[in-house]
Amino acid sequence: MGTPLDSRAEQAQEVIDRLHEEYPDSTISLNFSNRLELLVAVVLSAQCTDERVNKVTADLFEKYQSPDDYAEVDTDELAEDLNSVTYYNNKAGYITDACRKIRDEHDGEVPDTMSDLTDLPGVGRKTANVVLQHGHDVVEGIVVDTHVQRLTRRLGITEEERPEAIETDLMPLVPDDEWQAFTHLLISHGRATCTARNPDCGECVLADICPSAKGDSEVDLASGEPW
Repeated sequence: MGTPLDSRAEQAQEVIDRLHEEYPDSTISLNFSNRLELLVAVVLSAQCTDERVNKVTADLFEKYQSPDDYAEVDTDELAEDLNSVTYYNNKAGYITDACRKIRDEHDGEVPDTMSDLTDLPGVGRKTANVVLQHGHDVVEGIVVDTHVQRLTRRLGITEEERPEAIETDLMPLVPDDEWQAFTHLLISHGRATCTARNPDCGECVLADICPSAKGDSEVDLASGEPW
């Protein structure tokens, strides 16, 4: 087994290099064909698997095709259409209110700035970063989901706990041309190997540089951090 790398930046770069080799085609797994669909899908994905979201949106995107469609539907009807995802009542309200704001204040177009996106109901930095990166080809931050939270702490890259604090901590460590890929690489590895419970350290390509795998980290491998 190797020794821990000297700095968090070096650790981050080594993780990136190895995971690029392990997951060369890693990318977003939500299905969408335009910015509105992307926004809705990401809102639905909070504390819900992308697989489940994709099943729901297959029919949802046929029924609702514009901000007006979401803005004008009764929220209870939309909630019923979403009832197989987590927190569907709350998410229906967020989507309805966000689409009303998009219609009334943004000429029916999904905003292309962090400030305008996070001003929408139900949209935080994580959701805004995804929409900017994959809807507008704008990368100004790192998407921090549960996998990124879990893996960056296990790997000793950050000691922060809250998503926004983790993002702020990571941005100087991860080369900016890797910000988008970094998230997808960690998601792929988090799903395949470094799961929330029972991570497969024996088959992990990062085991020799992971303080958690060596048993000398205070990170609780059994913990499942909140979204």
